[in-house]
Amino acid sequence: MPRPVGAITRGTTNPNRLRRVDNWIAVHCGELLRDAPDPLVVDLGYGATPVTTVELRARLVTAVRPDVRVIGLEIDPDRVAAAAPAADPPGLDFVRGGFELAGLRPVVVRAFNVLRQYDEPAVGPAWRAMTEALAPDGVLVEGTCDELGRLASWVLLDRAGPRSLTLAARLSTLDTPATLAERLPKALIHHNVPGEPVHEFVEALSGGWRDAAPYATFGPRQRWLRAVSAVREAGWPVLDRPARWRLGEVTVAWPAVAPAT
Repeated sequence: MPRPVGAITRGTTNPNRLRRVDNWIAVHCGELLRDAPDPLVVDLGYGATPVTTVELRARLVTAVRPDVRVIGLEIDPDRVAAAAPAADPPGLDFVRGGFELAGLRPVVVRAFNVLRQYDEPAVGPAWRAMTEALAPDGVLVEGTCDELGRLASWVLLDRAGPRSLTLAARLSTLDTPATLAERLPKALIHHNVPGEPVHEFVEALSGGWRDAAPYATFGPRQRWLRAVSAVREAGWPVLDRPARWRLGEVTVAWPAVAPAT
């Protein structure tokens, strides 16, 4: 097994914290897994408890295919040992590993709330290490969320690099889309300043939310739908459709929000 690459990070987590990204993976990466000879998914950096890894497998088994294999990777051997009792269902395991992915060739990697704890210069090398280890046509979903999973963002990458950015929120508790800037992935969070594309996108989304205030009478979902429609009409390359917007999501092509510096 390759030597683990990375550093031990904070291991805090909560049940259902990653429900939003898990459901997104089931929809947007489901076809890759259904077509794969070995539907292997890696959950990198699951933390002090394996609860979110167990939840990921349960959701993919239900929504995608029953023989999905999920392997949780942690660089901390004590966390791997502590997770072992949770590896009861077939297709679920926990091993030691880092950005090198322990020599595995997964179809999908979920790496959440890991790189947020690194310095920004570490992001590029970590992305390359993980995407180079993917199975052919495999993808990496890397992002961050708040402690309860109410605010989240993630980048979809393949071996060629980043493809899209998704912002997601629990609309019933959202005050303004600007709040999502606090949970941008590490590659973008320090670029949320005037003159940077991601700042302009968040500002446009927030402006659309303000302009859609009259729709709040019909609930936050209708207000969000109008806000996302506004940014798309303004020329932003929104990649998803209203069915996803209704869930409090918006996905935009990466080149539109990539750091300018």
